[in-house]
Amino acid sequence: MEKRRQGYAVVEWPTFTLILLCYAVWAVGTTWLADLWMPLGFVATMLAITLHSSLQHEVLHGHPFANRHLSEVLVFPALGLCIPYLRFRDTHLAHHQDSILTDPYDDPESNFQDPEVWAKLSKWKQVILNINNTLAGRLVLGPLISIVTFSGSDMAAIRAGNRAALVGWLLHIPGVALVVGWLVAYGQMPGWIYVLAAYCGLAILKIRTFLEHQAHERARARTVIIEDRGPLAFLFLNNNLHVVHHMHPAVPWYRLWDYYRKNKDKYLARNDGYVYSSYAEIFRRYFFKRKDPVPHPLWRKG
Repeated sequence: MEKRRQGYAVVEWPTFTLILLCYAVWAVGTTWLADLWMPLGFVATMLAITLHSSLQHEVLHGHPFANRHLSEVLVFPALGLCIPYLRFRDTHLAHHQDSILTDPYDDPESNFQDPEVWAKLSKWKQVILNINNTLAGRLVLGPLISIVTFSGSDMAAIRAGNRAALVGWLLHIPGVALVVGWLVAYGQMPGWIYVLAAYCGLAILKIRTFLEHQAHERARARTVIIEDRGPLAFLFLNNNLHVVHHMHPAVPWYRLWDYYRKNKDKYLARNDGYVYSSYAEIFRRYFFKRKDPVPHPLWRKG
């Protein structure tokens, strides 16, 4: 275990090194690989953007330095363009209160809706949201729906006087400017292709969030385990072991499997066996099939 002292940056080398490698892949993808063969540059850039978001998730949980501000500087560039890091940080930490998981109002990352609100939606909105609850829909429509709802909610919060939301978006501007400046000065990739790579990177992340949480009477049983060790698990930095992460949010990504192997029965007992063997299983079962209804099936007023 790394010893942490207040104000002193003890480096978690696996995370720090991976951040540097992520930027290297992104830089090469937007320049040399894009010039060599655009599809290859696109794929490299897309995967780097996906990994960068996962690394931002590590940073908001206190890695790789003891000094939070120093860690946050490392992920300041907004490679994914759309979601301000500070807003991601604040909403995700609010989401980590297990008692509110899947709550249509209090959980910032819930995809469920209050049944009364759902009943009042127009039919075309219901159709879109039902499609979004299939994995195929989440991949195609999910990023756009997230961007629209997230930014819309934050704009409303800013108009209501939420200073944290305002600061988050204001600081997002120079983060985006760094990316645009790089693309203008060095990039060999047209802007529209980069925007598409960012959208597809967010779509890949939607695979991770698709069924992280289920509606369940017991809060402890709402969080999934996906026993995957493949490329997606790496891109998600083992966050597929999601109940382990929720129980130990300060544990770095490269230790989550050790925790799970040593205490597998405990974690599966905690989440009532909410487990999948791999992402391949999830694709087979839910690519064109809804896993959950959009209206929260257990929602009760008051």
